[in-house]
Amino acid sequence: MKSPLLTLPGAVPAEGVDEGVAAHYGDLFREQRALADGAGFVDLSHRGVVTVSGPERLGWLHLLLTQHVSELPPHQATEALILSANGHIEHALYLVDDGETVWAHVEPGTQQALIAYLESMKFFYRVEVADRTADTAVVHLPAGSIAEVPEGVVVRETPYGRDLFLPRAELESYAGTVGPPAGILALEALRVEQHRPRLGFETDHRTIPHELGWIGGAVHLQKGCYRGQETVARVQNLGKPPRRLVFLHLDGSEVHLPVRGTEVRLVGGDASGSGEAGPEGRKVGFVTTSARHFELGPVALALVKRNVPVDARLVAGETAAAQETVVEP
Repeated sequence: MKSPLLTLPGAVPAEGVDEGVAAHYGDLFREQRALADGAGFVDLSHRGVVTVSGPERLGWLHLLLTQHVSELPPHQATEALILSANGHIEHALYLVDDGETVWAHVEPGTQQALIAYLESMKFFYRVEVADRTADTAVVHLPAGSIAEVPEGVVVRETPYGRDLFLPRAELESYAGTVGPPAGILALEALRVEQHRPRLGFETDHRTIPHELGWIGGAVHLQKGCYRGQETVARVQNLGKPPRRLVFLHLDGSEVHLPVRGTEVRLVGGDASGSGEAGPEGRKVGFVTTSARHFELGPVALALVKRNVPVDARLVAGETAAAQETVVEP
């Protein structure tokens, strides 16, 4: 769904999964600084919006999600996952209940598969699932923003800012009242800095929540059964995940950022001290997201094997990379 805000001065369209909104508006670092200072907004109107209404909505969702939502207070933001039977991540939902309806925004293009799954699990529960993407646009206001929110608009407030479920017809007029726009690349750079995973970027077909640090934030360990819970409990109580998320400081002398999927290799050999150095060293993972940060320079998130030493020197493609621990080995 193409955003009308792509007509704003300087707007450069995003590509890939974020197609439909602006990558930036002409000055990536200025846009990042504005968001970090609590100014401006980000157009996320390409994201899917799903609602669940009905008197049994919270209890029903509690049975399906990794998060404890049966007693979710109105207007309290949370996030949750839907897992496969084997515990692999299939969906990530960013939720808030307004007292009558649960509102969730999800990754662009995933709402139809999510709704199909939810519909298949309704049985005799008094719930109604709806795709609200066509009439609702998500707008992000950064933490510290003093921008006013129109009356009646559902807000999901988190430590990172506020997500507004704005009527799509009001998107253009609201954008003219909340300061300078920032593109999705600015928000992504801050997400990488904050070590926050994103479905489809930090995940692949076999990712489990422990690998990304989603335990506690999106996965509640003291709740009833849900699909994939056996894997979550087994890894939590008896073992360790096979991979872990790391934050990479990349060599700033390189012109190009390593793209998603770029191999991460050890410098100086493998974890046992043998093997070849440099890009020919043993592969230990791959880049999931890379960005140019206005203060930190080129940075990235990556998934690496759990047994990679936390002080190991790495290369992402041909770019030297120093790692910071996100998920403990």
